[in-house]
Amino acid sequence: MMLAGLFSFSFRRFFAVLLKEFIQMRRDRLTFAMMVGIPVIQLTLFGFAINTDPKHLPMAVLSEDFSPFSRSFIAALRNSDYFRVVENVESEARALELLKEGKVQFVLTIPVDFGRSILRGECPAVLVEADATDPSAVSNGISTLGSLLDSALSRELSGGPSFLEGSPSPAQIIVHSKYNPERNTQYNIVPGLMGVILTMTMVFITALAITREKERGTMENLLSTPLRPLEVMTGKIVPYIFVGYIQITLVLLAARYIFYVPMLGNLPLLLFLSFFFIAANLTVGVTISTIARNQLQAVQMSIFFFLPSLLLSGFMFPFRGMPNWAQNLGNILPLTHYLPIVRGILLKGNGFIEVMPHFWAITAFLVVALFLGVIRYRQTLD
Repeated sequence: MMLAGLFSFSFRRFFAVLLKEFIQMRRDRLTFAMMVGIPVIQLTLFGFAINTDPKHLPMAVLSEDFSPFSRSFIAALRNSDYFRVVENVESEARALELLKEGKVQFVLTIPVDFGRSILRGECPAVLVEADATDPSAVSNGISTLGSLLDSALSRELSGGPSFLEGSPSPAQIIVHSKYNPERNTQYNIVPGLMGVILTMTMVFITALAITREKERGTMENLLSTPLRPLEVMTGKIVPYIFVGYIQITLVLLAARYIFYVPMLGNLPLLLFLSFFFIAANLTVGVTISTIARNQLQAVQMSIFFFLPSLLLSGFMFPFRGMPNWAQNLGNILPLTHYLPIVRGILLKGNGFIEVMPHFWAITAFLVVALFLGVIRYRQTLD
């Protein structure tokens, strides 16, 4: 009987089931859109936005020499694809301030009498200070500095004294990797994992938890109560805030005692700013739950938010290596701003003033996401 049932295959019944699945797929437009949208996002981001060899990195120049040699070297940097001179600073304090705030990736310092020392054959040195909190963003740029200096000086020395033309290098470059002298990738990745873990868990867990209630019918009980939309949303969010702080504590303990990540800044400040980042991601999860009809759709929409956050935030690939449109899109996402906050506080010892622009960006995202979530919840009530 069983064998007869296995081999009595009916193409008519098969096509009936097949037709039913296509009809169901057509009705579930959100799932179909995600099936198409996620591959399109991956193709777009990996094909156009991701670049492991960042170019046009911002640089500040502190030049105390006005000889043709220094001008030629600065012009070579401006013409290079790797550097973009954004400011000529007047003091070392201003240069370090730009470096600490993350507004520049490099600071070039040319000493007094640089040109005279070259003509005397003394092989003077120029100082390049690099923000090495993201080693992959500066490594290729640092490797090109020597060749740029040699080519710039060789043009100025052509036809000059023979002993200078024959020297291996008329000047040298000293590189100081600030905030991560050994360019240890763990110092960059481990603090960044805090933001990635929070984004993934907060969005997914919240979206699934509320959607699960809708599937079980318990959400109808809430809808029948006099609770206001904002009261329901905040009541759903607050318990997971404590979960987020547990995750932060675990990551910080691992960073300190397993990976030996330096912690130079104010940890209470980091915990305070993390509250807004956690709330922003939880609000996204709540908003997703008001749109998704089931848990499968909630997972798909969470991936739709998490994937660009992971790829466009600068966690996996240098942020400044992306094209402008990708950077503009990444600047909307809270993870893009949380990573500089975490790395800045832990590795640079930044205070609230240095991270304030990123804080306001996360707060703005939180307000917009909360507003959209409340509107969606009101529609659910109706």
